Amino acid sequence: MPQLRSARRHRPGFLRRRLDRQDPAIRHAARRVLTLLGLLPLLLILAREAPRLAQSPLVLGYGFTVLVGTIAMLYIAYSRYDDPSERLLRRRPRAKDLAAFPALPAAPRVSFLLAVKDEEDCIEDCVRSMAGSDYPDLQVIVVDDLSEDGTRDVLRRLEAELGITVIYLEKNLGKKHALVRACEIADGDVIAFTDSDCILAPDALARCIRALVTHPELGAVSGHARALNAADTFFTKAQDVWYEGQFRVAKAAEATFGSVTCVSGPLAVFRRDAIYNYLPAWAGDRFLGAPFRFATDRQLTGYVLGQRWRGKALKRRYADSPFITAQDYPERAWRIGYVQSAKVWTNVPARFKPFMKQQIRWKKSFIRNMFFTGSFMWRRGIGPAALYYGHALWVVAAPVMAFRHLLWAPLHGAAFLTLLYLCGVVLKGCVWGLAFKIDNPGDGRWRYRPLMSLLSALVLAWLLPYSFATIRRGVWARGAN
Repeated sequence: MPQLRSARRHRPGFLRRRLDRQDPAIRHAARRVLTLLGLLPLLLILAREAPRLAQSPLVLGYGFTVLVGTIAMLYIAYSRYDDPSERLLRRRPRAKDLAAFPALPAAPRVSFLLAVKDEEDCIEDCVRSMAGSDYPDLQVIVVDDLSEDGTRDVLRRLEAELGITVIYLEKNLGKKHALVRACEIADGDVIAFTDSDCILAPDALARCIRALVTHPELGAVSGHARALNAADTFFTKAQDVWYEGQFRVAKAAEATFGSVTCVSGPLAVFRRDAIYNYLPAWAGDRFLGAPFRFATDRQLTGYVLGQRWRGKALKRRYADSPFITAQDYPERAWRIGYVQSAKVWTNVPARFKPFMKQQIRWKKSFIRNMFFTGSFMWRRGIGPAALYYGHALWVVAAPVMAFRHLLWAPLHGAAFLTLLYLCGVVLKGCVWGLAFKIDNPGDGRWRYRPLMSLLSALVLAWLLPYSFATIRRGVWARGAN
């Protein structure tokens, strides 16, 4: 188990200390220059290959586009991202627009919620880390969704010892409905969620709350997750490095525009007035004529991002729900942030079969959310739209490109195209691996990132069509073994 402490594990380096002492404008200018210098080798590759693109668009087009997107995301993440719990963000709404967001109390009450089913082995560590958060006004609510192992015995003991609230359901409802049941008694100004296989740093929740209090325009923030069992197997090592990139780079890039598209389950912190009216829609979500059973962090995030355009219709659909009749909150143009220093560790699948099940579940959530968030994301501005639709296009194109380069090309005497494709995949993985190494000096696991890229291209890319074909199937099940 990692040592549970804040993100500042080591004293910042000389360059970081010098930059932190500078005027914000000088600091950001220096970061832009340093980031461009770091990306210079990739920019030179683009410049070298650009003249050949017109001659061979089918051969070079996909790789060229992926490399441009990678460079853009890295540049945005490293040159523009600031942790909202540590300093005031530079990109904020104008003063007259900022006045539309009510300020939270200086120390808001927080309801910290967890739904659990059959997690006897790990639930105690999770609940203890929740209750051990160094935040003063904290309400911890755990919902047991009819566990059939020894989970209830553990929770009864913790309930008496820690003074938490536990709801014991007598009928299995599924994760979303279980969490909504907890929201019925949650009285916090802020509602936070975690997953049952997670461990939080003591200051993680407080950092997220500080970000929300300092920035009233933020309707939600995501913490930063890494693998708790990173040392176990190849899959856990690779996923740990992948998690770091998905948060430190992808979420950081989205956060610079206030449009993080997935407030991830390991630590998801929402203002009450940003989600409360939409909890019935979240629990009763349907897709392609059937209930969508996954917890889908992306969908709850989508209700915050898109309530300005979709909120009234969602509330009309559930107009009789107590979540709406109790208090009808105005639809606001919330922003969503990411707190890099709010650390949480989660158990990731240690074997291939559970890993594949997890990836299929995530692909299904991506598909469902694309039909919701994709319908309005263009309204949030050029930057957020480019990141969102660019990523969606890359995911949708991945199985097509895999088929073209791994099957069609060798069968038609174009094996060089296959080699070129695999070299591009490895190059992209190396770039992300070097980014990991910069943020985690001395950690040799960066070398697993190219292997994760190969696994994605050779195996995971094919999961999207399968996930779409089986999207009506799904039960709440997790496990890292």
